[in-house]
Amino acid sequence: MVSVDGFGDFVSTMWGLGKDEDLIVVDQVSFPHSLGLFYLAITQYLGFPHYGDEYKVMGLAPYGEPSAMEEMRRVVHLKPKGKFVLDLDYFLHHSEGVSMLWEDGSPTIGQVFSNKMEDLLGPARKKDEPITEHHRNVAASLQEVYEEVFFHILEYAHKCTGNHCLALSGGCAMNSVANGKIFDRSPFKELYVQSAAGDGGGAIGAAYYVWNKAMGMPRSFVMEHAYWGPEFTNGEIERILKEKETEFISIGCVVSRIGDAEELCRKTAAMIAEGKVVGWFQGRMEWGPRALGNRSIVCDPRRTDMKEILNLKIKRRESFRPFAPSILRESVSEWFETDYDVPFMLQVYQIKKDKRPVIPAVTHVNGSGRLQTVTKEQNPYYYRLIKSFEKITKVPMVLNTSFNENEPVVCTPYEALDCFLRTQMDVLVMGDWFIERKI
Repeated sequence: MVSVDGFGDFVSTMWGLGKDEDLIVVDQVSFPHSLGLFYLAITQYLGFPHYGDEYKVMGLAPYGEPSAMEEMRRVVHLKPKGKFVLDLDYFLHHSEGVSMLWEDGSPTIGQVFSNKMEDLLGPARKKDEPITEHHRNVAASLQEVYEEVFFHILEYAHKCTGNHCLALSGGCAMNSVANGKIFDRSPFKELYVQSAAGDGGGAIGAAYYVWNKAMGMPRSFVMEHAYWGPEFTNGEIERILKEKETEFISIGCVVSRIGDAEELCRKTAAMIAEGKVVGWFQGRMEWGPRALGNRSIVCDPRRTDMKEILNLKIKRRESFRPFAPSILRESVSEWFETDYDVPFMLQVYQIKKDKRPVIPAVTHVNGSGRLQTVTKEQNPYYYRLIKSFEKITKVPMVLNTSFNENEPVVCTPYEALDCFLRTQMDVLVMGDWFIERKI
């Protein structure tokens, strides 16, 4: 087991071994030295101030060249036995603390880098300034040095434990680009990353610590899917639709109920194949930050213009940020340079070269895709939708992005309807209900 985070209880990194009901800690890196704080500092330097913006920098990195490696290595230094240290002259968190501000309901972390960082890298980018080649190169260098430190930790953790199975946790476990290189760049042969690997996953850990240790109950639970959130009946959805009936009529929507699951998936898949933007709201909400087919917007991965359509109609986000493919598990090896289960969309792998022109909407600039594998056992309804799309197009995947505009992922039917009505989404499918915008 390896945990890499910003910091928690004055520990930023920890590795050890899970045995029966016990977690045996082998070693750790303590505050103020933190790989997560290093990534956060450069994220802020690049003009992304909000909590969790690190994933934007990860998406920006492939557009640049790692030309600032020497500068980055002045900021973080490798030490023996899996350790590392930050040059604290480049940081403020150890001397001034880390504050969190709220800006229009969105959390913003107080600045953690010092003026010396700007002496090293040049003036920091302001939030709304253009992204230049320099910024792209800094992002690429950050990701490269992050991976150097990350695999330095993993190599020693494996040496200490001798175990080929890795459970990865902490906020840095959301770095899906690094995760996708674990089998190539470390001795580990098996990988598990929980769907809420960051702070949110602590709730599950606390519950199961009490279950196993305090109550003495057996370790019988394996988290093979992430569908643990609220769900809503067709009757509840119908009541909300009736409340919103006037708004639907005013924008030219047709509302119908399709009780047959096969027909509902077939009709939805046909809309996706026509290039429609579809909101897909089914079953229990996902646990964690990734939409995994129950609170998703799904589109056609074959269209070269799909990213632009999505950003125009709904997302309004930076053009460099990729969209992810959800693929039938049995088809992974045909389309990707891997054949591994990735149910939580937390690993990035290369798409096979001959397949990249077929699915340009989910192929990143460096030929990769942030993979989500889908099985009938994990999510039968979403599996059936993708299978229906495959029957129409011969492509066993859909583009999957979170069901939201610029707010948290929708949870309730009210939130899904609000997002549908205020954006230019073409179709909304909630339970058995099919809402199509005609004009």
